[in-house]
Amino acid sequence: QVQLVESGGGLVQAGGSLRLACAVSGTIVSRNVMRWYRQAPGKQREFVAQIFPDGMTTCADSVKGRFTISRDNGKNTVYLQMNSLKPEDTAVYYCKPDLYNIWGQGTQVTVSS
Repeated sequence: QVQLVESGGGLVQAGGSLRLACAVSGTIVSRNVMRWYRQAPGKQREFVAQIFPDGMTTCADSVKGRFTISRDNGKNTVYLQMNSLKPEDTAVYYCKPDLYNIWGQGTQVTVSS
């Protein structure tokens, strides 16, 4: 049974930084494409960033140069380092392995102007 536990969200001022973590059990993160998504109030869930089994990463244009996805294979955890945060980054952030149709509870990120 695959489980995802996101953490690290909070309230931060514009220009600040946060690091989100997604602890995964039931599957191995390095064997999946691991993705971060976010959903702002009243909007659809959108793709943020992904990391492939070979370590290659890609991200949405809206976060390019500010957000970095990484993973720790020993901890079976995926991270999202978010720098230069903007109010429009406010959302609930979720991680998801591509091989499984499940979602965690998400972690709330709120950026004040």
